[in-house]
Amino acid sequence: MSKNFSYSTLHSFAKNIFLKIGCNKKDATIAANSLLIADLRGVDSHGVARLSGYVRLWEAKRINATPHIKIIHETPSTGVVDGDAGLGLVVAPFAMQVAIDKAKKVGTGWVSVQNSNHFGIAGSHAMMALQHDMIGIAMTNASALVAPTFSMERLLGTNPIAVAIPSGNKQPFVADFATTTAANGKLEMLQRENKKAPNGWVQTKTGEPSTDANELKKGGALLPLGGDKEHGSHKGYALGSIVDIFSAVLSGANYGPWVPPFPAYVPMPQNMPGKGIGHFFGAMCIDAFRPKEEFKLNMDHWIKTFSFSKTIAGKNKVIIPGEPEREFETERMKNGILLLESVVEDLKNVGKKFGVGL
Repeated sequence: MSKNFSYSTLHSFAKNIFLKIGCNKKDATIAANSLLIADLRGVDSHGVARLSGYVRLWEAKRINATPHIKIIHETPSTGVVDGDAGLGLVVAPFAMQVAIDKAKKVGTGWVSVQNSNHFGIAGSHAMMALQHDMIGIAMTNASALVAPTFSMERLLGTNPIAVAIPSGNKQPFVADFATTTAANGKLEMLQRENKKAPNGWVQTKTGEPSTDANELKKGGALLPLGGDKEHGSHKGYALGSIVDIFSAVLSGANYGPWVPPFPAYVPMPQNMPGKGIGHFFGAMCIDAFRPKEEFKLNMDHWIKTFSFSKTIAGKNKVIIPGEPEREFETERMKNGILLLESVVEDLKNVGKKFGVGL
C-alpha cells in the first residue's frame, strides 16, 4: 500500500539524513530542497525514492559530503566549476547561481561543471533564474544506459534538458525532459509495480524492441527520444549528444560511456577521461535583449494563444510545459506526497541506519 507524507516531514527526514552523512546545515537544506522539489512536481522517480542511492554513493566514498566547490576558470560571462565530488544536489545550485551572478553583470552567464554527481531534476536548477527575470537553462549528462540510433552499445545517458522562461500574469514556461523516450527512473517505477514498458522505451542487448521493464538488467538499453529512426530517434540521439558535450567535453568531466553510474554497486568505468559527472547551466537577462515588461506581455500572449488553441476531439486543452508539474506542486503541498510502500520501506531502512525516524 502507498502512504501519504507531508512535504515538511519528508524534507526534514531528507535533511537529517544529509546531516548524518556529514553535510553542513546549509548544504543539507539545499540538498533536501533539490530532492523534494521533484516529489512536489510529480517527478517521483527523482525525489526521496533516490535518497538511499545518494547514501550508498557516500558509503562507497564516491560522494564528498564536505566539498570545496570552486570556480577553476572564468571570463565575465563564462565559468567552469569543480564540484569536488560533492552532491550534485548542492553543486548544481552553486553553479547556477554563478551563471545568474554573471548574467546580472554582463547580460548572460554560462557555466559548465566537472567533478559532480547526480543533481536531481534539471528543472529545479533552471527555475532559479525565474525570480531574477531571467531565462534559466540546465542540463546534465548521466551514466550510459542509452544506445544511439542503430547501436547495440550503451553510450549515452538520459541527459535531460530544462528551460525555464518567466512570464507576466501567467505561470512561467518550464520545459524539463530527458532526451530519451523515458527516463530510467520511469522504468524503475514500472519494475516496482510489476508493469511492462511501452513500446519504444527499451531494446534488448541485441537491439531488438522490448517491453520488459527489467531489460537494462539483462544488458539491454534505453532508446533515444523517438524510439526508432522512423519516429525520429536520430534527433533524440543528437539532443543527448549535445547535452553530453556541453556538460562534460566542455568542462573536463567524464562523457559518453565513462560517466560514473548512479548505483553504487555498479563498477566504475575504466580509463575515465575526466572528473565525475558534468553539468551545464545558462542564465539570460530578459532586458539584455528587450524591455522585460514587453517580453512578459508577449509571453502571456504566447501562453494564452497555445492554451486556448482548438483541440482534438476528446482532449481538454493544449498543455503548456510546466503546467502539470505546477498542479502537482499545489496539490501535494496541500494534501501530501504519496509514496509507494517499497519506497517507504527503503526510507525507513535508511533512517534506521542513522537513527532518523520517518
